[in-house]
Amino acid sequence: MNEQVIIFDTTLRDGEQSPGISLDVLEKLEIAEQLARLNVDYIEAGFPVASQGDFEAVQAIARRVEGPSIAALSRTQLRDVDRCWEALRDAERARIHIFISTSPSHLTHMLKMTNETVINEVKASVAHARSYTDDVEFSPQDATRTPLEFLYEVLQVAVDNGAGTINIPDTVGYGIPADFGHMVEEVRRNVHGEYVISSHCHNDLGLATANSLAAVAAGARQVECCINGIGERAGNAALEEVVMALRVRSDLFDGLGTQVHTEELAKASRLVSRLTGYPVQYNKSVVGRNAFAHESGIHQHGVLAERSTYEVIDASAVGQQGSQIILGKHSGRHAFTSTLHDMGFDLAGDALNAAFERFKEMADRKSEITEADLEAIVTDELGVAIADRFELVSLSVASVSGESAKASVIVKIDGKEVTADANGNGMVDAIGKALSEATGISAQLTGFTVASVTGGVDALGDVVVTLQTPEAEVSGRGISTDIVEASARAYLNGLNRLLRAGEKASNTETP
Repeated sequence: MNEQVIIFDTTLRDGEQSPGISLDVLEKLEIAEQLARLNVDYIEAGFPVASQGDFEAVQAIARRVEGPSIAALSRTQLRDVDRCWEALRDAERARIHIFISTSPSHLTHMLKMTNETVINEVKASVAHARSYTDDVEFSPQDATRTPLEFLYEVLQVAVDNGAGTINIPDTVGYGIPADFGHMVEEVRRNVHGEYVISSHCHNDLGLATANSLAAVAAGARQVECCINGIGERAGNAALEEVVMALRVRSDLFDGLGTQVHTEELAKASRLVSRLTGYPVQYNKSVVGRNAFAHESGIHQHGVLAERSTYEVIDASAVGQQGSQIILGKHSGRHAFTSTLHDMGFDLAGDALNAAFERFKEMADRKSEITEADLEAIVTDELGVAIADRFELVSLSVASVSGESAKASVIVKIDGKEVTADANGNGMVDAIGKALSEATGISAQLTGFTVASVTGGVDALGDVVVTLQTPEAEVSGRGISTDIVEASARAYLNGLNRLLRAGEKASNTETP
């Protein structure tokens, strides 16, 4: 038995079956290429007989994506198997994945089949698939509601006819970890031959990842899962959760791991979210926006002292930014002081006490406190104003559908006007490039939010951006009735902050 857990990614097949998701061939290819960089073992690229588009996507992925084995789904009908192989035949390594329902509910109400008919279908289809490839997987759909004796019989027929992987799908999310793990153990005991047991768990009861891990503990060595846990109804086991649980708690799984390049997880999550239109919930484990964010004063104090006090995953290991200190009404003095220090303000005594009290008052009224808010508080307390070196004089932006946006800016720098032009992928991107060219400061835009300050058609737009360089990360804020202008002002505000951060670092360096 393979003592490494095989990751069988079904984002492009089961994940795409989520309501409202419809990926075209190029979008599927883009995700498949990221899955290859993630280094999953298998990419289930689609269900070729379902539509011509699905067939073409599977075929394109089979021909162009290198690294993982490419799998495709097939019913037990022989024409399905043929169509599946036609799509897969050009892959470097290919797997045909055959399924048929086995539960009394499905056989009675959907297939109108007897147990004997199912057995014959499995025998013929698996043997037919085996004539095309030596990598065949079989799944008894709705296994967790199938009588065990019949389940063993079906799986044994599949193994006897050439299936090298037998999957136990909890199709409707009915399983409970203890029972699901026990089912895997019983399959191992009662189905004879050389094969790998796989799990495929849905999340209807919120237990998909837990059931998958229970299956691994019971002897399964393949887990079928999706990026961000997308899929039918409540979704599938989340790939990022399964992989990181095995890594963090390897002590409970006899050192079992995967070959996944975990530093690509956050990137994969963002790509899938963007192309499917399914947002990732803020508190989603591993890849969520708040997965490594701390607002509670006690937690902030802990992670500022030592990351591991409140983070069991090293954020950089999954491509995330770790120990993000979010200032809000629950934050404490340690986080407040640390954030001010990073901004270049070192307050103490009465000035610090007064600024902290002002911060708490503001935090009770606002859900998010930005660096611009903190700067306003501190400069007011210190009685000094910070002069910006860069000032926006004028802005011109043009954008036509299907073409790159163009931006032209005039920025006053130390009393002199500097003009710059740039093209970009959208107006904000073009503005950022033009401002960077004018100021000579290059930064990566890592955050962009827009909010309405007032109501009505002439509402003020409040734009907050996050800019990052290898040396620093700052936020910038801009307000205007024109969102494009507000974006430019926010970007330039951020560049001014980066300039001050660089000057502070230079002044504090020892000779």
